[in-house]
Amino acid sequence: MNVVSLSFWDVAAASLLVLINGVLSLWLSLGIERQLLVAAVRMVVQLVAVGAVLTILFGAASLTWTAAMAFAMVLFAGREIMARQERQLAGWWGYGIGTATMTFAATGLTLLALVGTLRPDPWYDSRYAIPLFGMILGNAMTGISLGLDTLTNAAIRERQAIEARIALGASRFEALRPAMREAMRRGMMPMINSMAATGIVSLPGMMTGQILAGVSPAEAVRYQLLIMFLISGATGLGLLLAVLSGAWRLTDRRHRLRPDRLRTRP
Repeated sequence: MNVVSLSFWDVAAASLLVLINGVLSLWLSLGIERQLLVAAVRMVVQLVAVGAVLTILFGAASLTWTAAMAFAMVLFAGREIMARQERQLAGWWGYGIGTATMTFAATGLTLLALVGTLRPDPWYDSRYAIPLFGMILGNAMTGISLGLDTLTNAAIRERQAIEARIALGASRFEALRPAMREAMRRGMMPMINSMAATGIVSLPGMMTGQILAGVSPAEAVRYQLLIMFLISGATGLGLLLAVLSGAWRLTDRRHRLRPDRLRTRP
């Protein structure tokens, strides 16, 4: 297996493409050159740090350290879910609902794959567990953040219609059903688009990486299919739980809409 090694200067040369984007932003007055620079620097720092941590984890083969890494990933992903919502649930709910539902779905599907399909020895081998958990977690995070953002915005935008349904005798979930349906649809759309485009429009990162590392295309395809199915399951499960929990929190036991439980992102 012949793996092409990249030097520091190879990567530095490729980074010039980001500078070109910054120049285009200045030339066209897009105003995004600062965001580009911050995002690029943040990406480099995060990947270098993660690479160092994973090197240590791969050598340790410890359940404790694997769980600690996964926990840290969950904390940051939960923060990203909250940050992407225009209107957030007040108090710890704004962070807790997205984080809890995402963690439940991603952890459950990751364990299912490790114990039932991949079966590494040991089953918590960080070389398998962390990358797999990260891919599932990241996609579930995107779906849940979109779903919750759609739900909370719809609760305000369609407040009169929702309260009218409640006044006519509908339960909280019946009154919010159109908003919940739209939230589920929007949350699932990125995953559906990714599945539809995979293989024809784009080759996914995991599959491409395996092929570049020398794995046969047939084996890489099987791994990629497994990942996509796991991502689909985790996104759907986490999104459903998040939307149901969000609708429950946006109402009270007397089936009244509670927009006072929302706050606009500063």
